[in-house]
Amino acid sequence: MIIVTGGTGFIGSNLVAALEEKGCRDIVICDTLGEGDKWRNIAKREIRDIVNPERLFDYLDTHIDAIEMVFHMGAISSTTEQDVDSITQTNIVLSRRLWKWCGKNQKRLVYASSGSTYGDGNQGFKDVETTEGLAHLHPLNAYGWSKHVFDRRVARVLEDGQEPVPPQWAGLKFFNVYGPNEYHKGEQMSVICKLHPQVTAGAAAKLFKSYKPEYEDGEQLRDFVYVQDCVDVMIWLYENKKVSGLFNVGTGKARSFKDLALATFKAAGIEPKINYIEMPENLREKYQYFTESDMTKLRAAGYDKPFMELEDGVKDFVTNYMGQEDPYK
Repeated sequence: MIIVTGGTGFIGSNLVAALEEKGCRDIVICDTLGEGDKWRNIAKREIRDIVNPERLFDYLDTHIDAIEMVFHMGAISSTTEQDVDSITQTNIVLSRRLWKWCGKNQKRLVYASSGSTYGDGNQGFKDVETTEGLAHLHPLNAYGWSKHVFDRRVARVLEDGQEPVPPQWAGLKFFNVYGPNEYHKGEQMSVICKLHPQVTAGAAAKLFKSYKPEYEDGEQLRDFVYVQDCVDVMIWLYENKKVSGLFNVGTGKARSFKDLALATFKAAGIEPKINYIEMPENLREKYQYFTESDMTKLRAAGYDKPFMELEDGVKDFVTNYMGQEDPYK
């Protein structure tokens, strides 16, 4: 039995699809669905159980012997969320309880961290897992801070040795992920998911202006990573039980928002047209102009599969999902 928290969400539902494709038949999702179309993310999947987060630990305790692994993808992932108490309870407290449960019961655990833990990037993007190294990072929002708090706690537990550790553990610092099944995320959807309807409607793509002289409008840089690549890393960890650590998950190559827009136009077969708009003032002081994952550590651990180039990932997303009547994985 494999537990996937956040299994109806963006990355979680893509992971569930991949696990099913690998032949896993006892997949349990822990999540809430609400009143929207989020259920469509798992409409094609065979699910053993769907568990409300409030019942998660009762369920875990009842099925201890059957559980093989926990993938903890569930989180409040909005970078603009203002309810820090909710972020704390979901992203820190729940994660700590899961870590302790997996350590006590010797179950493997992979959890979602975030590239946003690096803040403005002035300290670089190297995925160290020591308490000293992590202390130098300063996230720019409450979401990134919450992920950073848990990463730091894991590092402290490993160094002090005062509580049981899962037999395999991995924290994954996902960078700018895009791909199918993110349609429920509203304003938190990837830029490509927002651009595509504008592009196909014949409108100009809208990108933020730059407020730093060293960056032209639209030339702000991100490490855009296709969700399938993120899932491939998790499947590799599932198959390689001896690999543990805190790892970046990105392409290792920063690309501009302009590159992303041009790739979207090309994939849709439409001549490019881009307008640059003012960035909301509340974002300007917290805006990252450059992110690029250092992938040395994951490669050294043995992961050798290439990551998709931006143009290839965008083409797959636009052609095989957003351009189809049924855009879901």
